[in-house]
Amino acid sequence: MESPTGTQCHFSKGLLLSVSVLALWIPQDSWADLHIQKIPEQPQKDQNLLLSVQGIPDTFQDFIWYLGEEAYGGTRLFTYIPELKRPQRDGSAMEQRNIVGFPNGSMLLYHAQPKDSGTYIVVVTINPSWTMRGKTEVQVTEKHTKLPVTHLPTSTGIVAIVIVGSVAAVSLFIGSIAYLLVTRGCKGRSHRYRSPRPLSHHPSHTQSHQFLEHLE
Repeated sequence: MESPTGTQCHFSKGLLLSVSVLALWIPQDSWADLHIQKIPEQPQKDQNLLLSVQGIPDTFQDFIWYLGEEAYGGTRLFTYIPELKRPQRDGSAMEQRNIVGFPNGSMLLYHAQPKDSGTYIVVVTINPSWTMRGKTEVQVTEKHTKLPVTHLPTSTGIVAIVIVGSVAAVSLFIGSIAYLLVTRGCKGRSHRYRSPRPLSHHPSHTQSHQFLEHLE
């Protein structure tokens, strides 16, 4: 008959083996652990772009940002080690970009350009056996140029002057036409009044009296 001690020993060994297999099966490197928020979501040329990392633990060893489809030395933008006095170490992919890293894993790109478009990857090392990853796609577009709009004068004083000037011009035009019509009418009446009247054929009273005296 098997002793209880032996049974307990076999059970402990089986449990330890199961835990070991489970620990090996759990993935320690996952892309789905971290979420990256873009602010703004659709950046335009010369705008500042913040890539905010969400889901990172409070304590970690370091994090690295990459620009490219793969995370390796040639695509490394910078490494950030919080424990160092100068925590940020730029990589070969930084080139002329102006990027600042933050202790929470986020990064800020100043004056984004269309050439900065691409896949951004962040790798956070929690400990030597556990890393967390996240990635996002960035598309920097050109600014939409707007045609200049010519604003017409809308001042109340200017509008009043334009209205008064238009009314005055119309009044002057109507007055000129009325003056011409009145002048022509007066000239026509003067011409009719000055025409010669016919001479009267009846002798005056004085001439008749002289004629009677001559007969006597």
